[in-house]
Amino acid sequence: MNLVEWERKEGISKIVLNRPEVYNALNFPLLKELYRVTEELVHSKPTRVVVITGAGEKAFCAGADLKERRSFTDDQVRQYIRAIRETFSAVARLPKPVIAAVNGVALGGGMELALACDLRVADEHAVLGLTETSLGIIPGAGGTQRLSRLVGKAKAKEMIFTARRLTAREAEEMGMLNKVVNGGTAVEKAMELASAINENAPLALAQAKYAIDYGAETDLETGLALETKAYETLIPTKDRLEGLLAFKEKRKPIYLGE
Repeated sequence: MNLVEWERKEGISKIVLNRPEVYNALNFPLLKELYRVTEELVHSKPTRVVVITGAGEKAFCAGADLKERRSFTDDQVRQYIRAIRETFSAVARLPKPVIAAVNGVALGGGMELALACDLRVADEHAVLGLTETSLGIIPGAGGTQRLSRLVGKAKAKEMIFTARRLTAREAEEMGMLNKVVNGGTAVEKAMELASAINENAPLALAQAKYAIDYGAETDLETGLALETKAYETLIPTKDRLEGLLAFKEKRKPIYLGE
């Protein structure tokens, strides 16, 4: 059994965490496989959009595999934290849009994986939370940083300090989710969103993501300079000329990522 399933279809890669018997908990082997797949996706020209979800109907990802964790030495815990942080950062750095289809429980590291994605679509029955302080630790795979950037410091602190679990509607109201959908349709709706994104120029998508992600970490003037540089990167591309020609000819553009 593959711990990470990779399904490819018409420009969209669907990545499925495949340990449903333990709510898709993240053990070392799964993390290594997810990192490997992510590194392959960096260079996968046929893939223009990525959707990440969990196997089964109960969980997106319940976080770290605590049964495995209990057997770790202190050094092994450090190695695990490094591995999960580097894996999620690799997901965040993918030069293409990444959508989390939160089809159930997303707690701890599972929530942090969703936060590493660009967009989040959740089933209405999903439960989300960064619950680490209730276990004597803190979010260690980007949660303290990505959540505060997404919803603001005060809300992030409240969520992390209380270790509270949120319903999908509560998470949406807080600004953590792009969309909440009827139970059982998160993957379907995420794929529909991916299809809409897939119609656009892949090089433009990559540069837009770069400008937004890196510009948000700087002052406005620096961000505008990054935006200009990203735009200039697209000027000599065939896709830009195809977009103009398709508009003139009143047809759908055919983008090749060139």
